[in-house]
Order: sequence, then C-alpha cells, then structure tokens
Amino acid sequence: MTTEPLVRLLGPSEIRALADRLGVRPSKRLGQNFVVEQGSVRRIASLAALRPDDVVLEVGPGLGSLTLAFLEASPAGVIAVEIDPVLANELPRTIASRAPASAGQVTVVNADALTVSETGLGELAKGTPTTLVANLPYNVAVPVLLHLLAALPSLARGLVMVQAEVAERMCAGPGSRVYGTPSVKLAWYAAARAAGTVPRSVFWPVPNVDSRLVAFTRHEPPATTASREEVFAVVDAAFRQRRKTLRAALSGWAGSAAEAERRLRAAGIDPGLRGEALGVAEFARLAAVHPELPRTIRSS
Repeated sequence: MTTEPLVRLLGPSEIRALADRLGVRPSKRLGQNFVVEQGSVRRIASLAALRPDDVVLEVGPGLGSLTLAFLEASPAGVIAVEIDPVLANELPRTIASRAPASAGQVTVVNADALTVSETGLGELAKGTPTTLVANLPYNVAVPVLLHLLAALPSLARGLVMVQAEVAERMCAGPGSRVYGTPSVKLAWYAAARAAGTVPRSVFWPVPNVDSRLVAFTRHEPPATTASREEVFAVVDAAFRQRRKTLRAALSGWAGSAAEAERRLRAAGIDPGLRGEALGVAEFARLAAVHPELPRTIRSS
C-alpha cells in the first residue's frame, strides 16, 4: 500500500494546464518566468536550508511551484507576495489541493513587493518573515531586494534567483569591473555570495538570459554617524560617472570639487581614486564628514 505524499509538486504539464485554465500568459512586464522542473525547485528549497522555526517570504510565487517545495521542508510559515490578482487568488486553492496538511501555513498577499511593509505584513500574516526565498522578477530584482531588507529587519538571510549579470553585481567586491551601486547598497545590509546557476531550460517560458542564485546573510551596517540615506546618496553620486575620479564625481554632491576633495581627505580617502575602489565602510565614513562651514560663520 502506497502512502500519498504530504506535498505533491507541480510538473511542467500541470503548470501549463493550470495556466491555460486561468487564462494566464506569462507577462514580460511583470518578469514572469515560472520554474517548471521539480528537481530545480527542490534544489532551491534545499539550498535555502529552511529551519522549522523559519517564516519564509516568497516574492512572486506565480503558480506555486516553489511554494510547494518550501512546504516539503515544513517551515513555520510561508508568506507569498504576488502582484498578479489572478495568481494570488488561485494559489490558496493549489496549496489546498496539493498540500492540504500545510494549507494553514501559507498566507497569500496580493501586493507589489515594492510596497510591502513590516506593519502591513504583520496585519495579514501569522509570524514575522525571517528568510527570503524568491525567483525575483529580473527587471526589478535589485530594488525589490533592497526595499525588503530596509522594510523588514526581521529578514536574517535569504536565497534569491536573479539574472546572471545582476547576481555578479550583487556579489562583487571593490575593484571588480562589475562592482557598483547594487554591490555597495546590498553590502550595507548583508554579506552576499554566489550559490549556483539555474539552467534556462527549467523555466516556462524559456528566458533569453541566464539565471543564478545569490545567498545572503544580514549583518549590522558599518558604524557611522551618517544615515543610510546619506550614505546611499554618496554611493549614487560616486557611480553616476564611473570613469571620473571621486574628486570630480562627487563635486555635485559636495557642492564643488574642492569641497569634495576636502571631505575625501578628511575621511582618509585618496581623491584620485574612483568609486569602485571603495567598500561600504569607506562610503559610510565619507558620508559622516560634515560640510565645511561658510567663512563668515567660521570667523565669527
């Protein structure tokens, strides 16, 4: 006598049949590329290393392939944030049908992930999210990740699937040719590392770009008297014109090239360097340097 599995994953034919029944056509605008291969969703769930006390935040669950794989690991709960109302309405039915014992663990929130807040989720979901695991839409992957890390301090770690080039930028360190604004801003919140590749063939529709997994673990931001917004303003200015030296690139931010040089030297940074040479701690140190007082005030 065979025992019915507690969770029945979706296969490629079932996903297409479900999409046909709902009249769903994957949207390029919403970055919808559904993972349809069962081995891949199990691998992603395994790499996420979910614990029994984890509450998973999933962005863009789509038809539920990854959501079901998470439930096999029996986390404390799953909060699935889906912007498409048709998919958001259907996901609870899919969970009830294919993982009935776990249906009470899943909260589906029909919302744009860029608007998610700790207060908003707290009103809707049972538990506070501790782990982000998601197939992020390629066109908004970095803004979504940075927003969630800022809005949800309870997120301690995560595993996200993004476009390969974006993954490289997320994980890059100072001096790398792809190091830039996403690298520094993510480093403010967390340590990121490459966690594997995902073949194009496991998606429907098949994307025209490669995908990679990025794992991150939250850490405390660098010690500084500057706010996060002030640090990020310096970062944005430094990389707006990558080929320029920091003295030139930061002239608009500081008010003049001379003032930019003064602040750089006060922070112990060579004004002749470029933005890609600085780590997040150096940007934080620079942002904390106060502007020079006007001469009339200094002399009074």
